[in-house]
Amino acid sequence: MENQTTTTRTALKWGVIIGIISILYSTATMVSGQIGNQSLGYVVYLIIGVGIYLALNDFRKENLGYISFGQGLGLGTMMSAIIGLLSSFYSFAYMKFIDSSITDQILKNAEREMEKKGLPDDQIEQAMEYSKMFMSPGIMFVAGVFFTVLMGFILSLIIAAIMKKDKPVFE
Repeated sequence: MENQTTTTRTALKWGVIIGIISILYSTATMVSGQIGNQSLGYVVYLIIGVGIYLALNDFRKENLGYISFGQGLGLGTMMSAIIGLLSSFYSFAYMKFIDSSITDQILKNAEREMEKKGLPDDQIEQAMEYSKMFMSPGIMFVAGVFFTVLMGFILSLIIAAIMKKDKPVFE
């Protein structure tokens, strides 16, 4: 029997690789003061999507050119969980120990955006109060993992559907 790889092994390998790339990208955005820039925030999803594609392609090559939809979906979702844990832990440590002003920068950017939209001051004040409650590093860690897994799951649904190639029933 051939030495076939597992979805778990592939998810771990690519999850760590893409997690490190995600950490480097988030460090660049935090250091450059672009932490609240929404367009740059979407680049992370592009990075994860490309990573899922590469992981599924790698798994398919290692498994004689075959990958089922379920394997692709599971691999991409596991990989996203690993990315979410790594990047959220890094963000937590960065905000807690290296630069605690990041949360203030995020809140100031959010307030600026609400003012640009022309929201009344009382609504902005109320929104900022709610935002402050959810800006603790612990809550941001949990939310980061959750939303990374959710987005990875959605991307995996799409990419796995495109890349699937089932083994023939009879060979």
